[in-house]
Amino acid sequence: MRTTVTECLGTTIYGPPDSWSNLLIGECKKKQPRNNMSRPPYSASQADDFRRLRRIIAEDFDWSLITVPCLSTLCLQSIVRNFEEKPIFEKLLPIHKVFVQDRLPTSLPLHVTANWISDGVYWKRCCEQRWDICDITDYGHSWKRMFFERHMENIIELFIPNETEPKTVLEMVPLCKNYVKRLDISQLLPPIKEPEKEKEEEEEEEYGLELESDNEYDGPSIDHFDFNILLKNLTKLEELHLVYRVKQCGMNFEWMMFQMTDRDCESLAKALVSCKTLKLLRLHQSHIDDKKCRLLVKSLLDHPSLTQLDFSHNMIGDKGARAIGKLLARNKLEALNMCDNSIRGPGAKAIAHALSVNSSLLSLNLRLNCVRDEGGQAIGKALLNNKTLLHLHLGANQVTGPTAVALSRVLVENNTLKSINLSCNNLGEDGGIALGEAMSQNTSVTECDIRLTEIEEQSVSFINKVVWTNQRHARESQAK
Repeated sequence: MRTTVTECLGTTIYGPPDSWSNLLIGECKKKQPRNNMSRPPYSASQADDFRRLRRIIAEDFDWSLITVPCLSTLCLQSIVRNFEEKPIFEKLLPIHKVFVQDRLPTSLPLHVTANWISDGVYWKRCCEQRWDICDITDYGHSWKRMFFERHMENIIELFIPNETEPKTVLEMVPLCKNYVKRLDISQLLPPIKEPEKEKEEEEEEEYGLELESDNEYDGPSIDHFDFNILLKNLTKLEELHLVYRVKQCGMNFEWMMFQMTDRDCESLAKALVSCKTLKLLRLHQSHIDDKKCRLLVKSLLDHPSLTQLDFSHNMIGDKGARAIGKLLARNKLEALNMCDNSIRGPGAKAIAHALSVNSSLLSLNLRLNCVRDEGGQAIGKALLNNKTLLHLHLGANQVTGPTAVALSRVLVENNTLKSINLSCNNLGEDGGIALGEAMSQNTSVTECDIRLTEIEEQSVSFINKVVWTNQRHARESQAK
């Protein structure tokens, strides 16, 4: 075996490497003094010399193995520090972009970051810092889209007419117009009342006085945010959800806080005409009556892209329903929700007439109205000619046996209807028998809700079995 030579404490050691450790330990022990008293005293200068000779100084807390950062890291750190004055991002490599997004401060102005920083870690940090719940599944899995949509929603919901400057909204439009596809406005604030006017109203309520005014206005006099200044500039907006109400109003509650005014309606109608990309409009719980419904529908008659309309939980009656019928006849709506309104037989007949010639509607929801058998039978007759409707909801509409008989004919002849809801109606024994006989010949309906309809248990059981069979066949056909 080859002999190796090393030096330790001035001693030369010969032999194989395996024997070095024992020899070194022995030599070190020989060199060490037997007790501390025998060690010669060292001067301060000698101690400093020994300290400089040592390779590792454990008690030096500033000592570190970290090497000097590479030049690319130093450059990226400089980019982060000076991003507001001189933004550089698009020319960076993907790995360098991640480095910058991880370190940029979220307090940077939006006019700097909006058009420079692409979707990624930076916008995720901005969202999580601002909101506790951040679910990007409703935002196309885009953090940047989520940030700008929720930021714009907050601006609108806190906008006070005659107090907040419109430029606070308009300044945001160029920054967010490419990312906002959906707005869900959960409140709209009215103007702040003047103290004198508020006092007069309180006196009128307390003493029953009728205070005369030169400028009397029928209905509520308050207005809300003017969407006409915004929607025409949001060139990629596809969904608009609106509620005219005030959240957490406390003891300041007034009914006028929970409805849109005539001027609000006019403003919104103009805004809808200018928003050519809108596909879904949901305007609910806003005290919309026939007059407002007709005005809004007029603005939507020739809309090029609207496919879903939701006017649920309002006060729309037969006149408004007739306007909806005209919209169905001219527009290409795919889903219509008129749940919880005041539509009766004549209004339902107008919708049914449009349904008989419509070839685009897939879902119709008339739940919680009062169409009764006059409207129910008209809808059943219309469905004999309609071959596109997939979902029909007539729950809680005071329909009875004659409507069930009319719909049973539909179940026999119509093979496109997939779901039907007749719950909370008094269909009775005869209605149940008619539906059961029709379902025995139907192979398309996979959902049929007949709860609380006074149908006999035997008929209910038979109808449910047919529905389950249709569901199984539908699953098998999809598996193929």
